[in-house]
Amino acid sequence: MTGRLAAVPKETTDGATAATCPPRCMYRDWIRTVAVSGAQIRSTLFSNSHPGQSGSSIDSGASDSYPSKSSGRSSGLAAPDLGAHELTTIARQMVSDGYTKRVVEAFSATSPAPSLENWFSELDVDWILQIGNEHGSWWQLQLGDNSALSLRDMVERWIRALTVIAGSIGELVFARHETSKVARFGTLSIAKMLEFVDAIVPAPKAENLRAVLDMYICASNVSYMFTPLDMSPEAQIIFTETASSLGTTRNKLNNAILSTMMEVRTLMEDDDSWAIEIPRGGGDVHRNTRFMVDCIVSMRKARASTENCTPSDNTVNLGDLIDATFDYLRDLLRRKSEFCSGPSLRYIFLLNNSNFIANMFEPSVPLDLELWSLHHRLKRQCGKYIDSYLDISWGHVTSCIPKSYFSRPLIHRWSNTSLLINFELAFHKTYQTQKFWKVPEPRLRCLPRKNIAERVVSSYRNCLEENPELEKHVNRGTSSSPEILMEMLGELFEG
Repeated sequence: MTGRLAAVPKETTDGATAATCPPRCMYRDWIRTVAVSGAQIRSTLFSNSHPGQSGSSIDSGASDSYPSKSSGRSSGLAAPDLGAHELTTIARQMVSDGYTKRVVEAFSATSPAPSLENWFSELDVDWILQIGNEHGSWWQLQLGDNSALSLRDMVERWIRALTVIAGSIGELVFARHETSKVARFGTLSIAKMLEFVDAIVPAPKAENLRAVLDMYICASNVSYMFTPLDMSPEAQIIFTETASSLGTTRNKLNNAILSTMMEVRTLMEDDDSWAIEIPRGGGDVHRNTRFMVDCIVSMRKARASTENCTPSDNTVNLGDLIDATFDYLRDLLRRKSEFCSGPSLRYIFLLNNSNFIANMFEPSVPLDLELWSLHHRLKRQCGKYIDSYLDISWGHVTSCIPKSYFSRPLIHRWSNTSLLINFELAFHKTYQTQKFWKVPEPRLRCLPRKNIAERVVSSYRNCLEENPELEKHVNRGTSSSPEILMEMLGELFEG
């Protein structure tokens, strides 16, 4: 690579030449310190198929613990800043130091290639200039299989550089510094940066969704910054063309997001872990549910970051994709719940997974009516799952409780003891079957316990109070007391 731009001394206010100029790599080292990644999708995708098996397995890097009321919720849908504020500060400093002006002057006075190499090197993206040329073999290697971490690093560098370029050009235009030269320089810089998008969007991978979303956010924000201002007609034309190119790039990234989510659906359908993990998971939240929720939250954050600054059809399309993905997830869970060993476990599985989704989309902003509506709809569905679970699991247990002593004919009162035995057998059998089922959220865990106590144990206690002979039977220790049954319920759903 050619050497850096020769240091052009800055002039002081009295016309004298300054003795110093910004040190080499000062900006690059500063730029590298800026964190630009959005909230990471905690789950990752990887192939876990064994010989003779098809499909892939989806693994979650998230903790198995249930999220707290405030952790990871969609209420924190603060739009990712992607380091824009700090990167804009760096861009202003580069202009203030005269560095960007010297780059533009060198670009206009000589061949553009050396100037761009120095410029992109300072921005930490000199490798972008290798795309499409004879050095492209290194580039293709970076986009090969198992290179998610490398791609993540390149995307972060790309976001930093594009933001600094846009900020620097904007500062120079605002200062009315030879806007035609600045516009040509900015247009070529942006065009080279957009080649990176063309290189990665043809075949996006599911695990790279966060990277594509971050690029979409960055391109959207930068396109807004290239709105033509009061400048020369030539510069206005160039800026308009640049904004159009950025709009085209946004469309490509929007399509890449759609394609990525289609790949996610394919992986979800083909994943073998549903049939293996659901029966042995005791109804717990499935890791695929966590992954899909992470995807939806990430897309919502991307939409939130762009809809205020650059309204467009892409914002609407992303919103439609979010709604479609949410509906798909609900349908997916209903279908995959059939892998449960029985209807009782199926309702516990649907309860846990639906409640997890509801908690992740619990808004903290009262005016977010759309999110509140979604949250309450999910919570109502959770209530229906609890009712269905109680009917299926404990309805037959309740039916074994003897009716009122005084309402039964004398000839049938002798059978109350046998009914009591049947009740105990049914209760203990149901308890043993469900003892190791899991409801991970403590607040939710209390609800089915409370409902079982009210529907089953309370009826049992009333029966004993109305049937003196049965109460004596329990007091002799030959049957379980209501207190013992309550202690047993306290052990349910711990996993």
